[in-house]
Order: sequence, then structure tokens, then C-alpha cells
Amino acid sequence: QVQVVESGGGSVQAGDSLRLTCVTSGRSFRTKAMAWFRQAPGKEREFVATVSYSGLTTWYGDSVEGRFIISRDSAKNSTYLQKNNLTPSDTAVYYCSVSDTHSNAVRESTAYHYWGPGTQVTVSS
Repeated sequence: QVQVVESGGGSVQAGDSLRLTCVTSGRSFRTKAMAWFRQAPGKEREFVATVSYSGLTTWYGDSVEGRFIISRDSAKNSTYLQKNNLTPSDTAVYYCSVSDTHSNAVRESTAYHYWGPGTQVTVSS
């Protein structure tokens, strides 16, 4: 059974940094794309970042470009999201996702088939 589990969320101050970790188990996803999405209260789920199977291609949402960095360690079946210079608008539940069909980085949530339960990130001013 595939499991996707995020960790690293918490409450921080504006300007702080935070690193989220996502670990998958149940099968290998080393040839598949991985991504992070987020959902703030009352808002739709938003694309944050994606990384290709090789780790060489990354894409970011406009609101996090230049502040967040996505990476992966396929040997550990993991992906990471380094979040720098956080602002209150980054407050959301962050979800890790893994594709079952795409190897290249892809932004659309419909390309991802396995999702974690999410980890809360709260940024106060």
C-alpha cells in the first residue's frame, strides 16, 4: 500500500525559513514526478512546486518563485521543500503528491495520484 507522509510544518514568524519533508513508501517512485501543493482556508488548492524524476527540472508557482526550493532524494523516496522568507500569505496546509504516470515535472494536480494528509504551516507577522 502506497503511503505519502509530510512533516516539518509548524508556526513561524514572517521572514523565517522552514523545510518540509515528504516520504513515500509502498513502492518506488524514482521514475515519477513529485510535487507540492497548498491550500489556505477558504481558498482553492494552489500549485507550489514540482520536480522531475531526475531532479533536474523544477517549476514553481508565481507566488513562491525565488523563495522556495524543491528537491528530491530518490534513494530515500523523498522530496523536500525549502521555504525561505516566509510571509503570512504562505499560511496553508501543504500537501505532497506523487504522479503515477508522469516522469517530467508537471503543474496540474490531476497528474498526481497519491497524496499525503498535509502539514500545517502558519506564518505570523
